[in-house]
Amino acid sequence: MFEKPRRLKSRLHRHSPASADCRTLKDIFVKKRLLILGGTGDAAFLAIRASQIADIEVVSSLAGRTKQPLTPKMGTVRIGGFGGVAGLVAFLLVSAALGEDRPIDLLIDATHPFADQISANAAVAAAECNIPYLMLVRPAWEMVEGDRWIEVASHSEAATALSAQSQRVFLTIGRQELAAFAGLDVMWFLMRAIDPPAPNTPVPNGKLLLARGPFSLEDERQLLLEYHIDTIVSKNSGGAATYAKIIAAREMGIPVVMVQRPPIPDVEQVADVEGAISWLISQ
Repeated sequence: MFEKPRRLKSRLHRHSPASADCRTLKDIFVKKRLLILGGTGDAAFLAIRASQIADIEVVSSLAGRTKQPLTPKMGTVRIGGFGGVAGLVAFLLVSAALGEDRPIDLLIDATHPFADQISANAAVAAAECNIPYLMLVRPAWEMVEGDRWIEVASHSEAATALSAQSQRVFLTIGRQELAAFAGLDVMWFLMRAIDPPAPNTPVPNGKLLLARGPFSLEDERQLLLEYHIDTIVSKNSGGAATYAKIIAAREMGIPVVMVQRPPIPDVEQVADVEGAISWLISQ
């Protein structure tokens, strides 16, 4: 039998908007807050895809090291570091910098494969805060028939590995590692980066090109021919955006000094954005 309107009114009167029951009802509709550690194309696309999930609120964090970062088109964006593990823990627990005293519920690290420090900090901070944590790690490139790779563990090793026969070298390692090659005065370097190096940074002799991928195979072929490149130095970043230079080097028989990725935390990982979306839905 249905309850009479008078009794329903009386029940509502006993529970004011400030009551515990009303707060519980409100909490049901509060979205889970996801923090994406970004700065990559994968991270920007993930922010769009995750924003399409009804119960997810997306916050993207960019390190701010480039003048024109890959800013996500959806969700809230913050720029700047956290101040180590302690600063990241504080942000995860409160997120006061976003104007609300609300914690982060989920964390996805979608940074560059060589951003090993923030990845290490994120793994520790997520464990301390006991929140679900995922790494989106795009697969590394693998050597195939025709490649002439010299694999090294660091940029300093890459500088050492450049043979005496290398005279015109294409450096595609970004701006932050150029100093490792500054002492190789007998060589000429074509350096490609998104932004110029910081003032007073030692750089090798050569030319600096400012450009952001993706780069086409035809453009990479032309670049190698135009500058008479005989060796390439590259990070094993993975992905399609800068892989064309590896194909061009293979076709032209140019050796590639390949800097291998640093170790990453032993945590749950996926290889692409759709894998990350599946993980989010399962939480």
